[in-house]
Amino acid sequence: MVHNIDAVFSNSAHRMHRSAIRELLKVANLPDIISFAGGFPAPDLFPVEELKEVVAEVLEKESARALQYGETAGDPRLREILVERYRRDGLQVDIKNLMITTASQQCIDLVSKIFINPGDTVVCGLPSYLAALQSFAAYQAQMAGIRHETQLDETVRRLIDEGRKPKFIYTIPDFQNPSGTTMSIVERQTVLDVAHRYDILVIEDSPYRELRFDGKAQPTMFEMDGTGQVILVGTFSKIFVPGFRLGWMLADERIIDKCETAKQAMDLCSPVFDQKITACFFDKGYFEPNLQKIIAAYREKRDGMLAAFEKYMPDGVRWTRPEGGLFLFLTLPETLNAKDLFDIAIRENVTFVLGEFFHCDGSGQNTMRLNFSYMSKEKNEEGVRRLAAAIRQLMEN
Repeated sequence: MVHNIDAVFSNSAHRMHRSAIRELLKVANLPDIISFAGGFPAPDLFPVEELKEVVAEVLEKESARALQYGETAGDPRLREILVERYRRDGLQVDIKNLMITTASQQCIDLVSKIFINPGDTVVCGLPSYLAALQSFAAYQAQMAGIRHETQLDETVRRLIDEGRKPKFIYTIPDFQNPSGTTMSIVERQTVLDVAHRYDILVIEDSPYRELRFDGKAQPTMFEMDGTGQVILVGTFSKIFVPGFRLGWMLADERIIDKCETAKQAMDLCSPVFDQKITACFFDKGYFEPNLQKIIAAYREKRDGMLAAFEKYMPDGVRWTRPEGGLFLFLTLPETLNAKDLFDIAIRENVTFVLGEFFHCDGSGQNTMRLNFSYMSKEKNEEGVRRLAAAIRQLMEN
């Protein structure tokens, strides 16, 4: 072993940090803890019986291909299925515009790899998805955060004047992680107008779009764009089976080609067996009924958590009301710090994720992210009661 291993690590390696959420889950998994920390789907909703049937069928009929290496761009049938779904939603896309990835996190990493040079600037929301911020940082990007789309034009113009034209704008328009909010069509168009005006790419991270409980679905930014400047990122992790680690990227053919080349240096191809199972699951007509079951269950859990907030939370605490997804955001009075609340909450046997982790500028210290999908409706209510008790203790100190 090299004696001074730190001196050998690359600059990128030195900029890597363990996921605060993954580290937090070590505490969250302690006995008696009610955890709102993770982004886990509910395991009781996994379609185990249908998967037993599908796995057996794939092994019987397609074992030679399913157990072999596959195409880097992904299983052709699964790509066709996804393209067909997007076409039904009005998108003008072809199979050449879509590649399968090892979950959506690989999409973000690939985009970072092919576009970011050390010192480049990326514009993202305040707050924004933590693992995306980690990926951008690992490739030595500088991040400029905005709180609302109305600030985007001014921010981009300032960055250009400083010689720091952004490589791309990163956004999560549907049921954002961590806030749970959804961008209106006007807000989406504002982002696109800025992207077109200054010739900047947009990364549309869309892992939760299909988990809509109520309200009207807005068009994807990819559909609204029409110029090839939007890269849409999707995943099966939240709407099917997270353990399969399957996602996809929808983009201009030239971007797909470059990402495919970059992916070959990473893992050659995403799990072929998982792709075959997923395609067969679709072909047997199991996907849509299973998705509707997930939506109904999560809607009930969201409604239960919102009702518990109304019942237990002290005055001065605010929260978002997501129309779908897995998360909502809670905001304490500005004089309070969620970090001070954390240890009190642990003593009350409940945990959450600090909101500041999702802010590239270190702000958001009075905020926290809560997940409502993983725990039962009953545990969600009890967890909110415990959290409210912890907040009251903090307010009284």
